[in-house]
Amino acid sequence: MPTNRSTHSSNVSRFPTAPATPAVAGPAGGASRQQLPVPAHALPHRTPRELLTLARRGLEEAAEIRTDGMRYATAHLAALRAAAAVLAARAVPAAPGRRSRVTSVWSLLVLVAPELTEWAAYFAAGASKRSAAEAGIPRVVTAREADDLMRSAEQFIAVVEVGLGFSYQPRLEGLAS
Repeated sequence: MPTNRSTHSSNVSRFPTAPATPAVAGPAGGASRQQLPVPAHALPHRTPRELLTLARRGLEEAAEIRTDGMRYATAHLAALRAAAAVLAARAVPAAPGRRSRVTSVWSLLVLVAPELTEWAAYFAAGASKRSAAEAGIPRVVTAREADDLMRSAEQFIAVVEVGLGFSYQPRLEGLAS
């Protein structure tokens, strides 16, 4: 799990970064952010806000799941949706005819948000476990691994929300939705 994250409350348009990683300045920082071309088929078809809402719902769902493997897989999917929100906000479709090999969301995330490289590496490393858990392979993850991934996904989603300028307010228990 990436460590040493700090928030930049003076500029919510950039992501929290590790000390050794330079931040990408957003419009409030005076520098214009370059949007990198990504193959159109790899871009999300939802808005960043929709994807972050789905990510939060996924975390809530994961918290209710009893089996370790499915809790892990559901939390990983929530993090994947948060990464897709960054792509939806920062990437632009590549020029028609420009072909690119198929790549993972985590690889694309590093291209459009290099300050999230540690997070991308962390979640990419867990992708095969997620696939195995979704396939129903027993004991592919432990309860501790599932709990750790839940916490990491929660932190990552919060980092993305701040980085994209969204705020999250937890639902109050007992109130009708």
